[in-house]
Amino acid sequence: MYTDVVIAGAGTSHFGKQDASLERLAWDAVTEALESSATAPDEIDAVVVGTVFSHPGVAHRVLRAAGIAGVPIITVENACASGTLAAHSAFEYVHRGQYATVLALGIEKMSDSISGAIPSDPGDLDGASGLALPAMYAMTAQRYMHEHGVTVEQLAAVSVKNHEHAIANPRAQYSRSYSIDQVLESRMIADPLTILQCSPISDGAAAAVVRRSRSSDGDNVIRVLASTLESGSPWPAPDGHVWNFELIQRAADRVYAAAGLTAQQVDVFEIHDAFTIGEIVTIEALGISPAGKGAHAAVDGTTWRAGVSTVNPSGGLLSRGHPLGATGMAQVAEIYWQLTGQAGRRQISGARTGVVETMGGNVTGLNGNGCVVIALQAA
Repeated sequence: MYTDVVIAGAGTSHFGKQDASLERLAWDAVTEALESSATAPDEIDAVVVGTVFSHPGVAHRVLRAAGIAGVPIITVENACASGTLAAHSAFEYVHRGQYATVLALGIEKMSDSISGAIPSDPGDLDGASGLALPAMYAMTAQRYMHEHGVTVEQLAAVSVKNHEHAIANPRAQYSRSYSIDQVLESRMIADPLTILQCSPISDGAAAAVVRRSRSSDGDNVIRVLASTLESGSPWPAPDGHVWNFELIQRAADRVYAAAGLTAQQVDVFEIHDAFTIGEIVTIEALGISPAGKGAHAAVDGTTWRAGVSTVNPSGGLLSRGHPLGATGMAQVAEIYWQLTGQAGRRQISGARTGVVETMGGNVTGLNGNGCVVIALQAA
C-alpha cells in the first residue's frame, strides 16, 4: 500500500480517428494535466510514456512540443496495458523516492498504421495460425455462453450500456445510443461478436501528474492506495476458467489486499472492455459479480451509472475508444475526475473510491501478457 503518492491532475485529448498529429494529441493531454495540477513543465522530474506502435524516439518528440525536455524519459510497452504500466511505474518511482514528481503519459495514433484487427505476431504460434484477438475473445465468449447459458442478447447489453454512458463524455469516440437489436444486427466480426461489441481503432493521448503528497493538498488530488502488474501464467490450465480470468483475479486480489478494500467498497470502475465478453469476465474476476453471473450485470442495472457498482462511466474502450498506449491513462484520468467531482454529466454521486483494470495482449500458452490493477481514493 502506498501512503505518500497522489495524482495531482489529469488530462486527455479527444478520442477517435483524427487528423491531428500525435504531438497535438499529447500536447492536449499534457497541458491539461499540468494546468489541473498547477505544475510547471520544469517541475517534472521524469516522464514515463506508454505506447505500442509508435516509432522510436516519439516520446521525446511529443514531450518537446509540450515544453518538457532534459529529464529522464522512459518508454514502456505492455500491449493494451501500456498506459497503466506507465502509471504503475510512475507510482513506484515516486514511492521509492527516486523522483518527486513524475508525468505518466499514454499515446497512440493507430489510424496511421492500422485499419482493422491488430495484426498478429507471425513469430507467435497463435499469431502464425491467424488467431487474432477478436478470434480469441470470440472463442472465450462461445465457451462462456456454453458453460453458463448466456445469450447473445446479454453480451450485447454490455455494448448498449457503454455506448449509453459515452453520450455524457464529450471526449468519447462515439456518442450515440444503440438498442440490443442494433448491436446484434451490426456486422459480424468473429461469432458471436459483432462490430459494436469490439473496440474501435482510435487515436488519443492521456496524462497524469504523479507526486508525493503534501500537507497543503486539497480536494483536487487523489490518493494512490495500491497498484500491481501481474504477468501471464501457463494456459490452458486445469482451473475451469476462460482465458485471462485467473490473471485478472490474481492482480485484483493483490490490490484489494494491499488497499484494504473489497469490490463492494469500490464506487466506480474503469475496466478493459475491448470486447463485450471481456467486461463480463473481468467483473467476475474483480469480484463485482459471482462467477458465471457477470452477463446479468448490464441487464439488471448493476454496472450502469446509477447502479451499485458503476463500470465504465466514460464509455469504456467500446465507445470512448481504445488507442492502445493511451487507454490505461484515459482510465486513470476518468477515475481522477470522478473522485474529484469533475466528471460533469457522467459524475457518480458521492464517489470516493475507484479501481482501474487493464488487460494486455495474448501470447501462445499464457493467459495474457499482463494485467495492471490500480486502486485510487479521494483525498
